[in-house]
Amino acid sequence: MTATATPEAAPPAPEGEKKAPLIKPAVRKRLVPYWLLLPGILWLLIFFAAPLIYQASTSVQTGSLEEGFKVTWHVQTYWDALTEYYPHFLRSVLYAATATVLCLLLGYPLAYLIAFRAGRWRNLVMILVIAPFFTSFLIRTLAWKTILADSGPVVGALNSLHLLDVTSYLGITEGQRVLATPLAVVCGLTYNFLPFMVLPLYTSLERIDPRLHEAAGDLYARPLTIFRRVTFPLSMPGVVAGTLLTFIPAAGDYINAELLGSTDQKMIGNVIQSQFLRVLDYPTAAALSFILMAAILTMVTVYIRKSGTEDLV
Repeated sequence: MTATATPEAAPPAPEGEKKAPLIKPAVRKRLVPYWLLLPGILWLLIFFAAPLIYQASTSVQTGSLEEGFKVTWHVQTYWDALTEYYPHFLRSVLYAATATVLCLLLGYPLAYLIAFRAGRWRNLVMILVIAPFFTSFLIRTLAWKTILADSGPVVGALNSLHLLDVTSYLGITEGQRVLATPLAVVCGLTYNFLPFMVLPLYTSLERIDPRLHEAAGDLYARPLTIFRRVTFPLSMPGVVAGTLLTFIPAAGDYINAELLGSTDQKMIGNVIQSQFLRVLDYPTAAALSFILMAAILTMVTVYIRKSGTEDLV
């Protein structure tokens, strides 16, 4: 008989010795930020990247609702959509830019007042600025139909001052009415997006050290010079952020043009909404959405680089 060799048992580990961790503490520490970012990344992938990819595939499809749509890489849809609806693109940019400028002209003095002059009334004024957000966007826009009604006090005051004759000459109103005109659409956009301008401006102005104003005054600078050389340059990050937060949603808005304008004031958002929900031409609607997104992204990139604000570049 041959004896079979039995494997020797491994020597037991010393009682005081611990097993090495699977992930070293240094590596685990480096991975913590990525684990914290994981929920946000998943949210963007599911609710932004995936719909974006789906819309991209829709924009190059052909077919009909009865026969179904198939991906045929028909990129001609982009050119057809752009050539047919370019006036709506230009009108959207014009209305959004005008509303953004008006929001800046109205919002900067208000933010300056809250930051430097409101004192103990600061919180109350901030609540009044934010209060419209507690009301539906649709209801706020519908309210402007009453405010700008032909028999309302606004139109009556403008008529008594003969200002409607001037605005009609400029082409922003028609006759003795304001509703269903470019002026009504721009007023609605300005009102609805004004808080988006005030809040970043206030945040930027509040961070300015008041001692800088005192130092400029000690150097015999006039108030206008202090504003031009100290306050406004230091508030540029707020100006850029406010203009972006106002212009981007205003360019894609369709509620104000739908309720306060006429068929001559339709913006590109109205066209996209109509193509998706009424005409049911999904490829054209998706192509228009991508063109609008690309145009806004290009303008925003150029604007940020030209503004020279290091906080946003």
